[in-house]
Amino acid sequence: MLNIVIVQGAFFFFFPIQGGAVEKIWFRMGQEFAAVGNKVTHISKTHADLPTVEMQHGVTYVRIKGYDTPKSLLILKLLDLFYSIHALFKIPSDADVIVTNTFWLPFLLRGKKGRKVYADVQRVPKGQMKFYTHIGRLRACSPAIEQAIRAELPVSSHSIVTYIPNPVPFDVPSTSTVKEKIILFVGRVHPEKGVDVLIKAYLDLSAEMRAQWKLVIVGPHEIKDGGGGDTYLKEVQELAAPAKVEILFTGPLFKEADLKEWYAKSTLFCYPAQDGSGDAAPVAPREAMAYGCVPIVSALPCFNDFIEDHKNGCIFDQASANQIASLTHIFEELIADPELTARLSKAAILVLKTYASQTIAQQFLNDFKTLIK
Repeated sequence: MLNIVIVQGAFFFFFPIQGGAVEKIWFRMGQEFAAVGNKVTHISKTHADLPTVEMQHGVTYVRIKGYDTPKSLLILKLLDLFYSIHALFKIPSDADVIVTNTFWLPFLLRGKKGRKVYADVQRVPKGQMKFYTHIGRLRACSPAIEQAIRAELPVSSHSIVTYIPNPVPFDVPSTSTVKEKIILFVGRVHPEKGVDVLIKAYLDLSAEMRAQWKLVIVGPHEIKDGGGGDTYLKEVQELAAPAKVEILFTGPLFKEADLKEWYAKSTLFCYPAQDGSGDAAPVAPREAMAYGCVPIVSALPCFNDFIEDHKNGCIFDQASANQIASLTHIFEELIADPELTARLSKAAILVLKTYASQTIAQQFLNDFKTLIK
């Protein structure tokens, strides 16, 4: 049995209440670790409606003071430091592995404790990896991120880098839900996610196609939730206005059942992340694929390990000067060819076997054991 501690960041609660892909992943992984007999402590931000300590599904949840995401990056790093110092005192002394996605905690843990740190790198690194050479493991969530981490380290430290893919962090029950003519986006409503690009590409479809197909945009826009703020929301809503009822903004959906319902009934899933987005291994496309949505993504390397163009999804070039026309063309191709869409959908569903929560949790546990040795 391992004693595993998960310390998530200072700015989100765990997923069932608020959070993004990282929070969702580690909430589920903690429960998977506990299900096979490990001791798990999950440290996260407090919430007014939740106790500071409780046990669920075999996991002990400990909640400490956190913060709303500030606009200033400098203030964000300072608040992360305060949170990480507080978290230090909540980590059990007999912990075997300390998993964290915080910026400062790997800096603060040194010596024997430092070698227990399992840093979860879920964004493109920006030079900070060289400061983590004393820790036990730098976990990359995609091959592209693995390469980026290694590029910032001396060769002597490459041995601490490991790659384990992100899972589909929920079970997918069989469903009788009928697919509808819906193009779905799930993610932060932010310029780096290309929401404006998506809307423009959709508006370039013929009036006949738009009359049959609806675009649904799910995700938070507020800065505290990682969105682009009120100004960007107003911009994309005004952009979408000509489509009238054909474009729906749902806002964030933190209830898993609500999100699953959109995945189950949508036919296409578009995630047009832009250059510089920092995306490392987005989870939403995997979730959508598990429900048979055909993924349409940009040509960022973070998608290369699980999406192949015209085999289980479609890829457009976000770096092209004509990226909107390129994306519109893919929409037109799939809408006009239901047989192609059906074939890609069947191939997309196979992602669930490769990236099932139980499968990925076991990969983590095997890696944890090598870290301890």
